[in-house]
Amino acid sequence: MKINKTYQSLLDKSINSMLSAIEIYNKPDFKYREETFAILTINSWELLFKARILKLSKYNMKSIYQLEAKKKKNGEKSKLMQPKLNRAKNPMTISLAESIYRLRAKNETLSLNLIKSLFALIELRDNAIHFHNDSEIEKEIQELGFACIKNFMELIKKWEPKVNLSNYNFYLMPLAYVDSKIEANAILTDEVKNYLNYLKKKVSETDGEDLDFSVAIGIDINFKKNTTLEGIGMRYDSDGVPINLSEEDITKKYPLTYNEIVQKSRKRYKDFKQNSDFHSIMREIKKEDKFAHNRKLDPKSSKSQIKTFFNPNVWQELDKHYSK
Repeated sequence: MKINKTYQSLLDKSINSMLSAIEIYNKPDFKYREETFAILTINSWELLFKARILKLSKYNMKSIYQLEAKKKKNGEKSKLMQPKLNRAKNPMTISLAESIYRLRAKNETLSLNLIKSLFALIELRDNAIHFHNDSEIEKEIQELGFACIKNFMELIKKWEPKVNLSNYNFYLMPLAYVDSKIEANAILTDEVKNYLNYLKKKVSETDGEDLDFSVAIGIDINFKKNTTLEGIGMRYDSDGVPINLSEEDITKKYPLTYNEIVQKSRKRYKDFKQNSDFHSIMREIKKEDKFAHNRKLDPKSSKSQIKTFFNPNVWQELDKHYSK
């Protein structure tokens, strides 16, 4: 099947723009880190949305142009529309906000969490001149950045499942040795305070039922000295770093019960049935440490009953078997 060159170019540039944003953010010393990340990621999303609109419009270029009414010879406006031209006399393309509107007009469903996350980044981009690249907002912006990258990968997988993102490193370096007192002691400008209030408002409006897309992803790093071998050693990847989890950590990592998964599956999937097929799938899921953990109801008793709890990543596995 022949691929439209403009569509492919927009898609490739979108991915490359996101990779550039991540690469710059992860540099050990970069003085305009958060602002540049916001500018490049918004550009990446805009290109991705335009590529999608173009594909849904059977590659009609007018679908991504800003249009204006033609003028008649007498100066009156015609009902016919034409592309609006920039100073170089080239057609002007639509903005990110307009691309969201046009996608919805084509019955393309976009997560509200995703849209709120994007507009929080747009605010950062538009107000970048007011921010000083200190430690004032880096944690909040990184939480926004984590969600931005996760959402981007989710949408690429949904719209273009043939694109293999495993060849790229889509991650932000975690904050190293974050002092919990920084936020409390930081001297914030009025502009920064306004932006943080705006960002917190967006996060507070998060749709908890939307499990695929996020407004922001929280960062909580704890370093604990321990002289015992308590906790569970985990390794999701053969080359990964081992992580020890306490009982308290396990509750956070595996918050879902079997019954909760059943109830949420009824809302999440249109073809879900709690039958032998589902139970068979769950038996396989229970075998994976990254999805499930068998926990004693009474950790101090050797005869205690065992109950299985599940990580939210279980939805990625169930998505392979059911239609959302």
